[in-house]
Amino acid sequence: MSKLERITVTMPEEMAALMRSAVESGKYATASEVVREAMRDWAEFQSRREAARDHLRALIDEGLKGPLLDGPTAMAELLARVEKAAASGG
Repeated sequence: MSKLERITVTMPEEMAALMRSAVESGKYATASEVVREAMRDWAEFQSRREAARDHLRALIDEGLKGPLLDGPTAMAELLARVEKAAASGG
């Protein structure tokens, strides 16, 4: 087990009440367990967010490689695709 560090956290009353309620319900043994789970969830969210951002940056880089189209040409190609999809029922 990793080394534990004691810290103090200040939070709004509503959050503290939710944390106490989670412990009182028996789902968690201590407030520390609630906070540790919240931190794991936050870390996972941050990881997914970073991966999504990296994916979007890669798509942007790929798009910037070209071919680059002017507005009217891009719109004409888009409309042609929409008309083709509508004609095929898709």
